[in-house]
Amino acid sequence: MPNEQITVQTTVDAPLSETWHYYTESEHVINWNFASADWHCPAAVNDLRVGGEFKITMAAKDGSMSFDLEGTYDEVDPETHIAYTLENGREVSVDFKEVKDGTKVIIKFDPEQENSAEHQREGWQSILDNFRKYAEDQAANNA
Repeated sequence: MPNEQITVQTTVDAPLSETWHYYTESEHVINWNFASADWHCPAAVNDLRVGGEFKITMAAKDGSMSFDLEGTYDEVDPETHIAYTLENGREVSVDFKEVKDGTKVIIKFDPEQENSAEHQREGWQSILDNFRKYAEDQAANNA
């Protein structure tokens, strides 16, 4: 891809192992993988292994629109790193790092050509912010 990758990140106030599970397990993904309150994630299938595939459905709550995010895992290093290729050939990496305040999650992705880089950054950051809130709520409930 000719464009430089876009990076979004957050720090989750939860242990690394818990953060990893909330990010990778389908039963959790459906609770956070959407960019705004008027959307939701009604389905997620995740075969987390090299060569495994995933399919995540994101949909407007009013039923007006939905789409599937699909891809294949290229690298899976438990609790530290995931790399995958989306069905359109764009590459994404997700890194998990234990830090003083919890777990830092860093996502780098190839931009698509239809929307501005800033619009894409904002969308992916919103999803990651939803993840942080969900993971922190889960960690607090399990404490």
